[in-house]
Amino acid sequence: MNRYALTLVLSLLLPGAAEAQSKGDAAAGRAIAERWCAACHIVSPEQTSGNADVLTFMTIAKQADDELGSLKVFLADPHPVMPDMSLTGQEIRDIAAYIASLG
Repeated sequence: MNRYALTLVLSLLLPGAAEAQSKGDAAAGRAIAERWCAACHIVSPEQTSGNADVLTFMTIAKQADDELGSLKVFLADPHPVMPDMSLTGQEIRDIAAYIASLG
């Protein structure tokens, strides 16, 4: 059974599993943000320093649309100043879920 068929079968057998994956995991997103983003962005209310020239994650959360679609698109292909971290689709959903939790 190929990967896509297995995913389909599991999503039918485990209601909510596919939905949970598509929404992202805020706790996992926070861990990713603290590892990759905190050098420039303030990623949590507890963080005390970051680059003054970049938005905090709390500000991004307030400016983002309800579904964070534009943020997900941006993270998939970041601007040149931001390093290309080659995030997976799940990592992007996780970071977006974390940012949404800050809004």
